[in-house]
Amino acid sequence: MMNTLAFGLPSGTEWIWILVVVLLLFGGKKIPELMRGVGKGVGELQKGLEEGKRQLQSAVEEETKAPTGADK
Repeated sequence: MMNTLAFGLPSGTEWIWILVVVLLLFGGKKIPELMRGVGKGVGELQKGLEEGKRQLQSAVEEETKAPTGADK
């Protein structure tokens, strides 16, 4: 049975094995390029989440400012 931390994350020894496998699959020269791509992807995800949050907040603000049809 595998020892895992909270949320099913691997423990320290398992991370070492994962890193060894990644190193064997991609080689030392490709890893920085791979990590750059992962970093850019995470950055784009954060930008998208922030944009979605802003759009949701503006929609909520518009809804609260708009007069309702029941006031007539």
